[in-house]
Amino acid sequence: MGETDYYKMELVALLSKGEGTWAQVSGLMKHSEWDKVFIIGDDFAKTFTSEKPFEFIKVDLDKKLIDLRDELSAKLKGKFEGMEVALSLASGDGKEHMALVSALINLPMGVRFVALTKSGIVYL
Repeated sequence: MGETDYYKMELVALLSKGEGTWAQVSGLMKHSEWDKVFIIGDDFAKTFTSEKPFEFIKVDLDKKLIDLRDELSAKLKGKFEGMEVALSLASGDGKEHMALVSALINLPMGVRFVALTKSGIVYL
């Protein structure tokens, strides 16, 4: 599969503070057909809207790394149909990224990083 090949899968996107990064997630949702979309964030991220359907998973991003990973693991367990998800980390900080990647890997779930570029959707 090439970098810009498309196939359907589930999208997991972290939305943290800073609405400027939300355009990346919105674009990913708009420019591809996903089996399901899971948006992860805190109360601030609840204001995110999209024309495409998604499931919002509320977490406390202010928790310490291990506690955040454990909360993410508990809330993501049983959500996915496949063995791999597309993951957008355009929003958030290192602690949040580490907690989310760790939670997904420990489910266990394969991860393909995804980004929207000028050329379209790219799997990294």
